[in-house]
Amino acid sequence: MQDIYLRDLGVARKKLMEEAKKQGLILSEKILIGHASDREDWDLMLMVEFKNWAAFDGLTDKFDALSLKMVGTEEKQVQMMVKRTETREILGNKTMQEITLK
Repeated sequence: MQDIYLRDLGVARKKLMEEAKKQGLILSEKILIGHASDREDWDLMLMVEFKNWAAFDGLTDKFDALSLKMVGTEEKQVQMMVKRTETREILGNKTMQEITLK
């Protein structure tokens, strides 16, 4: 089901993330895929890089407006999310920051 999920995800996500980069909402985004170490582990990560912690201020409203423009109505967005949950289980999300050791 992974191929089906990725194909479905790619339809809207690629356009949305490219526009978010153009608008300066994000710096980059990546999709990481690998083998899960056990049944509780993830095998796919959607990673988004932001400039700094201040980038999160008002981010939900900005992405909501962008999603409405790029993907469609809230109802259409929900339909797409529901369809994806039929093939994947979302295990959670995590916010992290890169550190550089001196």
